[in-house]
Amino acid sequence: MHIRPVEKQDRAPLAALLAATENFTPQEVAVALELIDSALEHPEKDEYWVQVAEEGGPIVGYVCYGPTPMTDRTFDLYWVAVHPSKRGQGIGKALTSHVEALLRAKTARLLLIETASKESYQATRRFYLDQGYREVARIKDFYADGDDRVIYAKRLDR
Repeated sequence: MHIRPVEKQDRAPLAALLAATENFTPQEVAVALELIDSALEHPEKDEYWVQVAEEGGPIVGYVCYGPTPMTDRTFDLYWVAVHPSKRGQGIGKALTSHVEALLRAKTARLLLIETASKESYQATRRFYLDQGYREVARIKDFYADGDDRVIYAKRLDR
């Protein structure tokens, strides 16, 4: 597997990967693509950074992250997605580990991740816990009644 920065020709394969991910609603796919587009069209803004994972050619996963405005070396991990046919093969772990290494090189202090509490995101929440993130906040009924906003954090400077 090879992880590298996103390039313009990756946009269509990333759109297909997001569409294949059954957990994402059409609205979530649209937002993910907006962040990818921003990273591709306005890299000088340094708002969103995207890395893609390839395995023998095709893109099998990606991660989007960036600095949290008005903080001291805090970053947000916005999206991690792995093609459904490739899940359970360590791609998501490789992507998050890669981002953590890149951020440590920038002397990052903290990496935050938010996700939903609905049942279909149970594997996602377990994944973050398995990667050493800890739940630091929960906002009840944030996304909808019965669907909390769950925030995970990992210190990168220790």
